[in-house]
Amino acid sequence: MAKKNILFGKANSHEWTFASIGGVTRVTINSGEDIAHLDELDQKLWTVLSCPVKGLEFDEGTLKLMDLDGDEKIRVNEVVAASKWLTGALKDSDKLLAGEDFISFEDLNEENEDGAAVLASGKRLLSKLGRDDGKISLSDVAEIKAAFDEKIKEKDDATAAVVDDRPYGDNTDDAINAISALRDKVADYFMRCKLIAFDEECSEAVDVSVEKIQAISEKNLATCSDQIADYPLARPNKEVKLFLDKGINPAWQETFDKVKTLTLKVDYPDAESIDEAQWNAVTAKIDAYVTGMADDKNVKIENFDKEMEEEDADIKLVNKFLHLYRDFYKLLKNYVVFSDFYTRDNEKLAVFQCGRLYIDQRCCDLCVKVSDMSKHADMAGLSGMYLIYCHCKSKVKAAEMDIVAALTDGDVDDLRVGKNALFYDRSGQDWDATVTKIVDNPISIRQAFWSPYKKLGKFISDKITKNAADKEAKKMDELTAKADTATDKLATAPDAATDAAVKTEEKKGQMFDIAKFAGIFAAIGLALGAIGGALAALGGFVTAKWYNIILLVAAVVIFVSGPSMFLAWLKLRKRNLGPVLNANGWAINAQVRVNTAFGATLTSLAKYPLVKLPDPYADKKMPLWKKILITLVVLGGIFCALYFTNTLKYVGLPFKKEAVEVEAPAPDVQAPVEDTTQLA
Repeated sequence: MAKKNILFGKANSHEWTFASIGGVTRVTINSGEDIAHLDELDQKLWTVLSCPVKGLEFDEGTLKLMDLDGDEKIRVNEVVAASKWLTGALKDSDKLLAGEDFISFEDLNEENEDGAAVLASGKRLLSKLGRDDGKISLSDVAEIKAAFDEKIKEKDDATAAVVDDRPYGDNTDDAINAISALRDKVADYFMRCKLIAFDEECSEAVDVSVEKIQAISEKNLATCSDQIADYPLARPNKEVKLFLDKGINPAWQETFDKVKTLTLKVDYPDAESIDEAQWNAVTAKIDAYVTGMADDKNVKIENFDKEMEEEDADIKLVNKFLHLYRDFYKLLKNYVVFSDFYTRDNEKLAVFQCGRLYIDQRCCDLCVKVSDMSKHADMAGLSGMYLIYCHCKSKVKAAEMDIVAALTDGDVDDLRVGKNALFYDRSGQDWDATVTKIVDNPISIRQAFWSPYKKLGKFISDKITKNAADKEAKKMDELTAKADTATDKLATAPDAATDAAVKTEEKKGQMFDIAKFAGIFAAIGLALGAIGGALAALGGFVTAKWYNIILLVAAVVIFVSGPSMFLAWLKLRKRNLGPVLNANGWAINAQVRVNTAFGATLTSLAKYPLVKLPDPYADKKMPLWKKILITLVVLGGIFCALYFTNTLKYVGLPFKKEAVEVEAPAPDVQAPVEDTTQLA
């Protein structure tokens, strides 16, 4: 960044350095001390007061880390807060100027609370990589973050496994209650079955007796559920089987159905009966769960969560520090000052420059993404720059966007809405671009000089083209009508009269053409008469010296081009990128000048070498003698037109000599003779 017109001033206790950058005096940020004292810099001296988080050629993650209030704007207070945090955590604030993506632990200030926290977190993270080399980088943090995310996934799987360890899912608690109520009754049932299997003669003794049922048969059996519940769960058998769908004690039927639905049909879906071993397998699952196996895993997961929470905090802290440590100085060069913009280094483009637009044999380097076309319609025209809006599409990225490119050099003859171009973003990816809007403003003094003549030429050309098209259409309509009439006449009376009528019409057409050209000549005559009148007014000046005619032509040129050039000079002096950035959500606090000299570096024109090889398909060149002849004829025609209209009389070449009026001589008056006779 070139410095000139350097001034020194004081704001509080820090001495700032100022320089003229882009024609505007700005404060410069040259050291870590400058960064550490940003809170002392008068806010009126900042180039930017806020910038958007999105849409810039800058790490969006870094800007989000700085966006303390989450409003997607980076304001002065947030920049100041980041500067205080970074410089406090470092022993040497000048380290920020390097923009490195790693930090050596020895550079952190352990006596500062923030520096000590970053140091402790960095060491813990580095230990997870099995290293102890005293520095940590963003790539290290990314590697640790990837491992952390994998642990999170494993944690989620472990949590799911805990849920799966509940033997009967969401019904486990209900199953526990049902089995607890039925456990003793089932154990009693299988013991009775085993006794019958041991000795069949005891089957009546272990089964419910008829006498017991007879004893309560006279009662309302619905009120005897307690007594019935004392009976065996089912009729015991020597096969030692418990049938699932028949023979269950009515007092236990409801509880048994719950157990069957929640557990038995889950474990043995096709079974009609179960044996004691199958029942014991069900109760073992319940007992294992109840005795705390799942509780132990929950404790482990809680401990795991705590460990992961600490690691997550370390990752976030070190990641934030390293992002700001790498990017903060770059942000300052595009926020407090615009040095990256005015440096014109391809490696240090401003954060708002999104790429390059190739159009009409030129490359526009000043291209900005358009976030809101409606805002640009109201504000961008105030920039005083020639702006080309394009809609861009990328098939590779499957994306679309709008950009605006500033044209700061060359001509605009072939630029129009709808023209196709090619846009390259900062990564080198090409986009198809189509011009959607043009904001017309002067590009250079040279372009402004020729602008009136080109506009006049275009106006005349358009008028002639339109007039010719109208005449052609009218003539075609007339000829079509005449052809229809002649055809009809020929069909009814094909005689010589028809031919005569057609010839008469053709003669009228010729007469019309002659009249048209006569009108053109008359218009030329009027124009020459006007020129003659102008020369008459300056007749004395023109005839005084031979070179005055050259001065007169120069005066006419200045009269025509002067206003355009003067207005262009005024606008080029005030050309300002600020309104374009304001339309994108920036709060620009100072002018971002794009004068003629700087603007010429933002647009490069095509340059061709001298071609020595002949072009076999080039247009044939006119012989020199023809060029001379045509030139003489044209000049002779102009001279004759001026001479025979007597226009050249003002330069001493009259067509007709004007008669010189000769004054009649005064009569000779003789003195009276005295009469001497009388005297005598």
